[in-house]
Amino acid sequence: MRTNSILAIGAVFGALTVGVLIPVRDAHAEGNTPHDFAAPVVFQAAGPTVGSIQGTVDAYRAALGQPNNVNTAGPLSSGHREINWDGGSTNNQTTTISGSPFAGFQVTRGALFTTPDGTGFVQAPPAADPASFPPGGLAGVFDNATYGVIFQAFSLRRLFSAIDSNVTDVDFFVPGGGGIAATVSGFGAVFTDVDQPDGSGPGEKQGNREASTLIEYFATDGSLLFSSFVPASPGDGSVSFLGIVFDDARIARVRITSGNVAPGPDDGGKKDVVMMDDFFYGEPRTAP
Repeated sequence: MRTNSILAIGAVFGALTVGVLIPVRDAHAEGNTPHDFAAPVVFQAAGPTVGSIQGTVDAYRAALGQPNNVNTAGPLSSGHREINWDGGSTNNQTTTISGSPFAGFQVTRGALFTTPDGTGFVQAPPAADPASFPPGGLAGVFDNATYGVIFQAFSLRRLFSAIDSNVTDVDFFVPGGGGIAATVSGFGAVFTDVDQPDGSGPGEKQGNREASTLIEYFATDGSLLFSSFVPASPGDGSVSFLGIVFDDARIARVRITSGNVAPGPDDGGKKDVVMMDDFFYGEPRTAP
């Protein structure tokens, strides 16, 4: 492995949006030497509001390729796919719990979700809806009333999380059915309430905090292509984004570690509870 410097588009510090050079750790190429590894372009942003990351997310959509192919059977020659967990409605307050594997988007958008140590997944707004029965919401599912106020949705209104785990695996398939394994050129995700950054200084001195949220990208043979921590923005309800784009479709699987603890406990101290929102990825193409 080696450390590469690549351009991060629209990194956000507080409310200021800038472009910076960042170090890329834990990156290597499938079957290649370090000298011929082509690093991906990385997009990252974090801040207190949706507007803090919106420009970076839009730039990432463009880098993946337009249009959003939604549920059209593939593989298509251009475009990308998105999942926003909202069930097609900005007013969706429904709480939906699914088992693992969760195949609700495997045929339509080419993504299959599993959680290796968890029991399933939830799609829900942060707070319980008193007009629905059961009230649900993340606050109800995880029996923690604080979850109704510490998380913010990027696209209204529902968020996504594994249950009894903070790890989510995404495998890609050609949309349209048939269970044909696929690869994608890039994958990015929105997170809410990533509080813990990539450390707080050198050494083991008191006060150091390890990063809580990570995305790892794997090739068809299971080798690690790239990994990076998700940028943090301290404070309740913050939003963060991390996405990468390679120049070809080489990503077969993604592992997301959202927070450093499974949802349930209060967020704070050494426990960083993180929820996921919109996913974006390149058009799935038949795996080599």
